Amino acid sequence: MVERRPGATLPPIAFPVPLTVGVISDTHINARSGRQLPPEVFDLFRRLGVDLILHAGDLNTLGVVEALERVAPTLAVRGNSDDVETRRMLPARVDFTIGARRFVLIHGDAGPSAVRTAEALVGKADCVVFGHSHMPRIDLVGETLLFNPGSPTDKRWWPDYSVGLLRVTENGIAPELIVFRAAADLNRIRE
Repeated sequence: MVERRPGATLPPIAFPVPLTVGVISDTHINARSGRQLPPEVFDLFRRLGVDLILHAGDLNTLGVVEALERVAPTLAVRGNSDDVETRRMLPARVDFTIGARRFVLIHGDAGPSAVRTAEALVGKADCVVFGHSHMPRIDLVGETLLFNPGSPTDKRWWPDYSVGLLRVTENGIAPELIVFRAAADLNRIRE
């Protein structure tokens, strides 16, 4: 969706409302691990009519973006464990708007914790989407929504896997976390 060139500055990015956004982070997909993004995640995003996908870093390879773009246009940022090419091709931060709402997409590894990194952007955006901790989270700090979708492939410090959904309308942003124990659980979720 967005041309990726090393050192490229992204042009202003704006999307109309209403928009349904699939949110994912910390997939850690690479040839060495043998880990794959579950096909059920792609199917879920298709069933829910996702118009845009956000990946909040630690993809590990650009192939993750290419796979997600088969479902919907995808914006992604680099994370601290991404391979050299991915870190070179993806920005650390993407600012964009959906309707009148301002969004910032980051990984969250630039400070002592992912939450503190996201909190540093309170007041500068209506919604900060971040990852890094592998822990799903929805917080409203002042007027800023902090949203972490967790991870669909690497739960680490959280008992379950998860992805997120943001429904953006003229009236606001409705966040949702979709938490699951096994990828097959996603097959039961309907609109």
